[in-house]
Amino acid sequence: MANEIKYKRVLLKVSGEALAGDAHRGLDFKVIGQVCEVVKRCVEDGVQIGVVVGGGNFWRGLKDGGDRMQRVRADHMGMLATAINALAVCDALEQHGVPARVMTAIDMPRIAEPYVRDKAIRHLEKGRVVIFGCGTGNPFFSTDTGAVLKAVEIGADAILLAKNIDGVYSADPNKDPAAVKFDRISFDEVLARRLGVMDSTATSLAMDNHMPILVFALKDPENIYRVVHGENVGTLVTE
Repeated sequence: MANEIKYKRVLLKVSGEALAGDAHRGLDFKVIGQVCEVVKRCVEDGVQIGVVVGGGNFWRGLKDGGDRMQRVRADHMGMLATAINALAVCDALEQHGVPARVMTAIDMPRIAEPYVRDKAIRHLEKGRVVIFGCGTGNPFFSTDTGAVLKAVEIGADAILLAKNIDGVYSADPNKDPAAVKFDRISFDEVLARRLGVMDSTATSLAMDNHMPILVFALKDPENIYRVVHGENVGTLVTE
């Protein structure tokens, strides 16, 4: 129930790859539906949820554009990919009976609301899930940085970083069988050891603004519910 909630307002960051499921490209509506079902239960318990989606299931500016495109243009394409994902998640949430709004950092008023902080907070307070598209609206910044920026702006209690891995490890567990998973780790150590939880810009921004990050696997969407209700899942990155 509501009195068991540990994090009243959260920013859920979901990678584009996670939305693609096992296909690794495009959208897997079964996966998205499972996530929406858990988000619905959180909202019904009184949790306010903002969502930032990546765009890697369609386009990764630096990786896909590489040196074949002008970087700013490649990054703009990535922002549009996040807008596609935001619309898909919004539609899925509404099909599950959850009121939702898409707000984008680049104005596209015919398909989404422009991001305005006070308006976003009003949506959250009215029980609507707000999906933030287009990252920060600037090239050279990742959607991870966009997620931290939005979390700080809306006064979130924590960032829920739903990934394809179940926490933060001392090394890549797919490459190093001796890799150790952390239950808790500091921002300083993440940066010093270059552990790749988020890029360094996003990690530094979270550290400077005292914003805890909970890293867990999206493979079991139930983890979202567990985390907001205070269960020890994945890794807590904090001061």
